[in-house]
Amino acid sequence: MIIGGAVDKGSFTEASFDANVANNLNFFETGILKRLLTESKHKEKSRIEVITTASKIPREVGPEYVKALQYLNATNVDVLHIEKREQATDPEILKRLRDADVVMFTGGDQLRLTSILGGTEFHDILLDKYKNEDFVYAGTSAGAAAASNNMIYQGSSSEALLKGEVKITSGLGLIDDVIIDTHFVQRGRIGRLFQAVVGNPKVLGVGLGEDTGLLIIDDKMEAIGSGLVILVDGHQIKDTNLTQVELGQPISINNLIVHVMSKYDTYDLKTNKMHIQSSQYV
Repeated sequence: MIIGGAVDKGSFTEASFDANVANNLNFFETGILKRLLTESKHKEKSRIEVITTASKIPREVGPEYVKALQYLNATNVDVLHIEKREQATDPEILKRLRDADVVMFTGGDQLRLTSILGGTEFHDILLDKYKNEDFVYAGTSAGAAAASNNMIYQGSSSEALLKGEVKITSGLGLIDDVIIDTHFVQRGRIGRLFQAVVGNPKVLGVGLGEDTGLLIIDDKMEAIGSGLVILVDGHQIKDTNLTQVELGQPISINNLIVHVMSKYDTYDLKTNKMHIQSSQYV
């Protein structure tokens, strides 16, 4: 489950949280965290580890998610702080990962996430659980961006269609043949995905709006939350000047396909076909 970040989640550490439930529950009402529990192995009793590695303020971020999940009646939630690479081989931390039914990676800096966890025993166990167990990986913002094989970690929104302006490295490798960008609509990042996709059109660009996510089970993606998911499909690209222009020069692309998904719409990663749940033509 990849989530584009949240602007209406509220601060669950505020003393006024319960008094202002109506203002603070947008994140819940869109069904994202509730859906996380529904999809997990033991529902509200699932063992959930909130992983704050991407954040520079992990001691503040972690308790927010714990309180949010507890508000939805989750009874087995804790925070796993991994701030150095050597911690990713700590036997106690590895046991907690093995025992988890769900991991929730918070926002922050996705490069921090991959540089600390990449190639460690923690990373190996995470991939094994994802592929072989009844296990949910959830990531918001940086945690979402890092989920795929290819990961955008830097790039100006305003200059994203200038050659070389978008920086890409390897992610955690849970999802094949996609590249994910977050806070997508609000920060005008569509150009970043255009450049990422034109460089290798086999990769599907996924742009997640805030308070919006994708539930990915096998090859099927379902939009969840209140906002939009933008998909950039380069399979039908006919022409580009990508290799002919110098760094910093504008990129041209002919026949790039864009899809817009909203809640309950689905997309098949094998057939590259989208289904609109509430189609006006049904």
